[in-house]
Amino acid sequence: MIKVAVNGYGTIGKRVADAVTAQPDMEVVGVAKTSVSADAYIAKQRGYPLYIADLGKKAAFEKAGIEIAGDVEAMFKAADIIVDATPGGVGEKNRPIYEKLGKKAIFQGGEAHEVAGFSFNAHVNYKEAQEHRFARIVSCNSTGLVRIIHTLDQAFGVERVRAVMVRRASDPGDVKRGPVDATVLNPATIPSHHGPDVNTVLPHINIVTLAMIVPTTFMHMHAIQMDLKKETTRDEVLQVFKNHSRIGIVRKDTGIKSNAQLREYAQDLRRPRADVWENGIFEESVSVLDGKEFYCFQAIHQEADVIPENVDCIRAMMGTVKDPQESIRMTNEALNFVAIR
Repeated sequence: MIKVAVNGYGTIGKRVADAVTAQPDMEVVGVAKTSVSADAYIAKQRGYPLYIADLGKKAAFEKAGIEIAGDVEAMFKAADIIVDATPGGVGEKNRPIYEKLGKKAIFQGGEAHEVAGFSFNAHVNYKEAQEHRFARIVSCNSTGLVRIIHTLDQAFGVERVRAVMVRRASDPGDVKRGPVDATVLNPATIPSHHGPDVNTVLPHINIVTLAMIVPTTFMHMHAIQMDLKKETTRDEVLQVFKNHSRIGIVRKDTGIKSNAQLREYAQDLRRPRADVWENGIFEESVSVLDGKEFYCFQAIHQEADVIPENVDCIRAMMGTVKDPQESIRMTNEALNFVAIR
């Protein structure tokens, strides 16, 4: 069993911990929190050993009825690999600790590419991850872009990509940023950071991205245009998407045309936390003009799509499963995850 420590038990960390626990070849040796919170109670309910960086806060946790297993360094020592799910910028400060202990670690998209020196996507560079002590899962938006760009590049070749990110204002439980009533350019300059982030995984792709933030909390929405190298048809593109294990097709027949409706659908499917792990490509939007000009809308669940990537990255870095498709199959099967069709 691969022993996994999750440093940071928030939006991403709690999902990673549950996904790891579901795998047949992994176990969570501990999760870390900085203060008493609802998430700390969830960790207790899940039975995850809870560690803290500052043992001076141990009394506050115990007063709240939450047992502390020890300090985070003890958790790190017990692990084979650490998933750092701390807020952006904190992972960079944690890296020297992991280096000192000789531990492998996975960082999230809130960190710069340079923190790990290697950015990961299971379908693109799984085998390369075996050579690295540190890896970074690209951001939720970048993960969604990498999936769709890579699959079309493999099938038809991609000449260039132009995409607009319509970003959610905050996560549903994040009251620090709201309420809001604005559409904010993010940034006002072009390109946004998403294109360069994609290039950390797909360096050969010509991509320019634009971004804005709107007052919603559940998902990002992408408007994507690609110029393809080979001529194709809409039906052929849809078939390529249907063959991809982490691309979902939101069918016209469902009547789903919004992030709210897609969330409700995921909830009715009894997905944990209504998580949408796959790209949600709206079938009705998929278009191919003049054989090579591709368009679509896709929904990206910012809390969820990076979770299976973290799990696959663990296997890749530990070298326990050599074939990327086998790891992807194992991850999806353990999560009871069949892409929306």
